Amino acid sequence: MNKALFLDRDGVVNIEINYLYKIEDFIFVDGIFELCKHYQELGYALFVVTNQSGIARGYYTDENFNTLTSWMIKEFLKHSIEIKKTYYCPHFPEISGECSCRKPNSGMLLQARNEFDIDLENSILIGDKESDIEAAIGAGLKESYLFDETKKVKFSRATKIVSSLKDIYNVNTK
Repeated sequence: MNKALFLDRDGVVNIEINYLYKIEDFIFVDGIFELCKHYQELGYALFVVTNQSGIARGYYTDENFNTLTSWMIKEFLKHSIEIKKTYYCPHFPEISGECSCRKPNSGMLLQARNEFDIDLENSILIGDKESDIEAAIGAGLKESYLFDETKKVKFSRATKIVSSLKDIYNVNTK
């Protein structure tokens, strides 16, 4: 079985912009490339797991999302980082009904497990919302990080709350 590093996209991979779908608006979070490179060198497969309710809301299309995702993956490759796959939930309960993929549900993580033989217990998730952490716990991950640049979050079910992606890297290199 393989271990994985799961990354939420908006707020972890890139700076949060509501309903982001344009390449020109995409800004990588400081430290994301170093963090991914570190875990890739430790043998983790890298995945992005992201709620994209803007699709259900009609703000952008699956095609818009896929165009941005392809560009993002190429940017990672420029840093010799392979994102194995990006899983996304295009749903919004009030519009498209309930689903198993929208975080805090664990559907995207379970799909990755089934497709890539992932050992979820020994995998890690980094998210910026408690719903990301709930998805990780629901899938059986033992380690998760809540990324909170604002330093306003005082409680989380995450293994640790961090205000910099470098904090995660430094925790695991000591």
